[in-house]
Amino acid sequence: MTKLIDLAGFLASEPADAALKDLVTVIAGSCGQISKVVASGAISGSLGAAGQVNVQDEEQKKLDIITNDMLRDVLKACPAVAGLASEELDEIETTGRTGGYLVTFDPLDGSSNIDVNVSVGTIFSILPAPATGIPTEADFLQPGRRQVAAGYAVYGPQTMLVLTLSDRVVGFTLDADGAWLLTHDTLGISPDTAEFAINMSNQRHWAPAIQTYVQGCVQGKDGPRGKNFNMRWVASMVADVHRILMRGGIFLYPWDAREPDRAGKLRLMYEANPMSLIVERAGGKSTTGLDPILDLQPVKLHQRVPVVLGSANEVDQVRVAMTA
Repeated sequence: MTKLIDLAGFLASEPADAALKDLVTVIAGSCGQISKVVASGAISGSLGAAGQVNVQDEEQKKLDIITNDMLRDVLKACPAVAGLASEELDEIETTGRTGGYLVTFDPLDGSSNIDVNVSVGTIFSILPAPATGIPTEADFLQPGRRQVAAGYAVYGPQTMLVLTLSDRVVGFTLDADGAWLLTHDTLGISPDTAEFAINMSNQRHWAPAIQTYVQGCVQGKDGPRGKNFNMRWVASMVADVHRILMRGGIFLYPWDAREPDRAGKLRLMYEANPMSLIVERAGGKSTTGLDPILDLQPVKLHQRVPVVLGSANEVDQVRVAMTA
């Protein structure tokens, strides 16, 4: 059996600077620890609601707070980090250092699933910090194409870390000894698919173009697409995107009429940008339905956007529907 390369060995061969490699190592280490906390579940008393809401006005789970604190602590201690922002925090936090990197993260994506033992994950994005001065919120508001690295950990039957540092996407699996081993050397998304992921319970609230697109998938061979589709929906973006990286597909979380003044549900800085970088580098596309997400200029820290990502030709089909 071929010996697998560990994360340290992989990073040693990457052209990124040493500070960035150290930062990725710190985040990966924290994700390994989070995996243990998530796995302990009811044994450790970490399940259930925390009895408070976050800046998104969403009820926090105990594990939202626990995992947020775990990442926050290691990032503040990392010499490469000048500032951080979390989906669970109202404002940015700075470390007193200048230069280096800014990190945004969703500590536990899909946490509503944790009490029923369904896959959840951690998403992170790394941006360049200003060369001088303590970072401000404005310094975080960079288009997604300025990310120097992005990744996620998915806590499922296996714990995996998916990472992009350059022009490819790689996957590591956590072994029993807590080491990240390179098990997926190059992840790629096929341009065509017959699988879509969307929350069908919201169908009546979607814009007509999205309803038209999804109806075409549901009608299968008898409809305008002329082929049968399967639908999947985990209600954890990490899990749904991970499936697309492994076997193709399209994920949609569109605008809907329940909150017409809100552009979308997912957060640009913590979810959409890092996942879009991963998807594009794996050969897929990620858009708002019309425009590439990575080209968006953020206007606020907790900005939300509609998301359509996955197999490139299928993402294009959504754009056709929206411009018809």
